[in-house]
Amino acid sequence: MSEVIIRPTNPETDAAAIEENLCEPGVLRYFPMCNRQEVKDSVAIWLQNSKKGYAYTAELDGKPVGMMQLYINPQEKLKHQCLFSIVIDVNHRGHGIGTKLINHCFEVAKKKFGIEQIHLEVYEGNPAKRLYDRLGFTEYGRHKHFLKEADGTYSTKIHMLKYL
Repeated sequence: MSEVIIRPTNPETDAAAIEENLCEPGVLRYFPMCNRQEVKDSVAIWLQNSKKGYAYTAELDGKPVGMMQLYINPQEKLKHQCLFSIVIDVNHRGHGIGTKLINHCFEVAKKKFGIEQIHLEVYEGNPAKRLYDRLGFTEYGRHKHFLKEADGTYSTKIHMLKYL
C-alpha cells in the first residue's frame, strides 16, 4: 500500500467523496441520516467545519479514502471537549487508515485547539466500536431506542470518551 497522507479537508475537492461515503448503505446504517437530502445537509456542516480547520482527509494515491471532523464548541465552558465523526471508504477499511486519521486528529485537537477530552457516539453493532476500544475510548453511557429505522426497529447509541 502507498503511504496515507493526512491533510485538511478541502471543500472543493472532498465534498463528493464525503457524500459518496456517507451514502454507502453499510455506512448509513450507523449514521442518523436516512436519505440523500439529509446526507447533503450533513456534508454542508462537514464542509463548514473544514473551513474552520476542524476536518481532515486521509488521502491515498491522490484520492480521499477517509474523512474525519471535529465538532468544537464555541462556548468557553465547553471548549475543552469535542465530539468527532469519521467515515472510511468501504474499500479501504481494515488497513489502518482510521487509526492513522484518528491519531492525527487527537494530536491536532490537543495541540491546536486545547481539547482535553474527545467523545463519540457509535450505534450498537457498528464494527468501528472495536477500533474505538483499541484506541482507548471508554463507554460512559447508552441511550436505548435512540435511532428509529424506517422498518420500526430501534438502535442503541453508545457514548464513548477518551482523555487526551
